[in-house]
Amino acid sequence: MTYHRYTTLIAIAALAVFTASGTFAQITTEDVGTDKLAQTNFKFLEISVHPRAAAQSDAMTASEFNSSAAMFYNPAAMGWMENRFSAGFGITNWIADITYNTASAAVRTNYGVFGASLLFADYGDNIIPTIAATNERGYLEYSEVGASNPEPSAMAIGLGYGVAVTDRFGVGGNAKYVFQDLGDAVISSDAETEANSTSTVAFDFGLLYRTGFRSLNLAMSVRNFARELRYVQENFELPLTFNVGVSMNMLDLTSMDPNVHALRVSLEAERPRDFSEQVKAGGEYTFRNIVSLRAGYTYPTDVQGLSFGGGLKYDTSSFGVSADYAYTAFDVFDAVHRMGVSLSF
Repeated sequence: MTYHRYTTLIAIAALAVFTASGTFAQITTEDVGTDKLAQTNFKFLEISVHPRAAAQSDAMTASEFNSSAAMFYNPAAMGWMENRFSAGFGITNWIADITYNTASAAVRTNYGVFGASLLFADYGDNIIPTIAATNERGYLEYSEVGASNPEPSAMAIGLGYGVAVTDRFGVGGNAKYVFQDLGDAVISSDAETEANSTSTVAFDFGLLYRTGFRSLNLAMSVRNFARELRYVQENFELPLTFNVGVSMNMLDLTSMDPNVHALRVSLEAERPRDFSEQVKAGGEYTFRNIVSLRAGYTYPTDVQGLSFGGGLKYDTSSFGVSADYAYTAFDVFDAVHRMGVSLSF
């Protein structure tokens, strides 16, 4: 196959990313899609929680994680997990002193890879809620009417499955119980309260296709598919997202030793329920399967900027351990830091 045919195939694969949903190609200066389009809740389900993915602006749908962390992005990628067992732990220091903690584990069997995941949101204790009042300030704090400040919480507990149906095609899915408690809301000056908590079961689905041309992958995923929910008097939906992406180790087109150098580039289009389409690009350079440097960018966004990160990995014939870090700029907010460790055997 000539170099011209190589580049043609890559161009066709990249074009598929932007045309899959029929609208992803509309990226112009006149149509920067940062306006909110719909009402969603359970926003903690949209947060990227793994540093390897976040450092590449989450352009990970077509990348092979080879770990239990794939459940948070595309469960189909678990189907090619090489180790018998994988487990990971992570922490995300989000804006406004919010923290997200994650844990995941997966085991490979003769019938595919089974996994479990946990995401827990800690909203801190700096919340000072108020109710409307006719005083000079126009409000009263909860403590002034004898009510306790709410302690909101949220979590998602999931069970996942991924399988490589053939040596090129994999499928996967997650079923997760999601819960959010915003605390009791004071609705009158005599401290009458109303509960604000709800839960449901949500589903993720994914496909991953190894094209057979070098390491070129095509993939898609649907995340947070669930029924409509209700808080008191307002209905809302979960932040459903549809992603299509491509990824490839670009050094496959050279004569460089893939066991020494690798440069995987990913391109992805995302269609969220509550915002316009976004395009995400990420890159990961790895040296001798030990040290990795990563970067990514999302367009369009309102406050999120460039992402950077890196990782260290140590593997033996029977055991592996890795540590990853990611930094994401958020304009007027403090930068977001993510850290994670994983082990496998």
